[in-house]
Amino acid sequence: MNFSWTPHRFAGGALALDVANSVILRFDPSQSLDRFEQDENLSAFPQAAQSFSAERSLFGSLTPVKVENRSAFLALREAIDRHFRARTEGRSEPLLLADLLAKAAELLRLSPEPDSLEAATVHSAIRLLAEVESERLKICGHCGWLFIDRSKNRSRIWCDMAVCGNRTKAARHYRKTKGEEP
Repeated sequence: MNFSWTPHRFAGGALALDVANSVILRFDPSQSLDRFEQDENLSAFPQAAQSFSAERSLFGSLTPVKVENRSAFLALREAIDRHFRARTEGRSEPLLLADLLAKAAELLRLSPEPDSLEAATVHSAIRLLAEVESERLKICGHCGWLFIDRSKNRSRIWCDMAVCGNRTKAARHYRKTKGEEP
């Protein structure tokens, strides 16, 4: 299957969330897809992040994840997802925070270079912990991705209106025209 990193895939609003969102349909094991499973996707991610990430001005040229750091990087990705997903659901779980911080510290020990994707992801996660208000963190109503709602009235429900919003509205319209919805 041919795949490329597009602006939609960076709809999280922070590099750490974009990394967490590299698992597609995480909530549905039968359809779930890990974009970092293929080495070429993981290798191409840093260059795409430099073009599309909302935080691209905070980092320079990013180097790909080192082969020997891959499992630690993926463990950090999962810790980011668990912690911020719990936070969006209003659950304060100190063990998830401790796990995230431990995995971040381990990855920085393995790859302290500031231009590595590993270090940039850790720094993004730490910024999210410190700066983003919990009510601004949301889960997309269509795909389940995490994103920061930067709208003035905090009313966003989709990570990307052009993709998830349109798909949801099109499905609703289809059901309505088929008589499945009042």
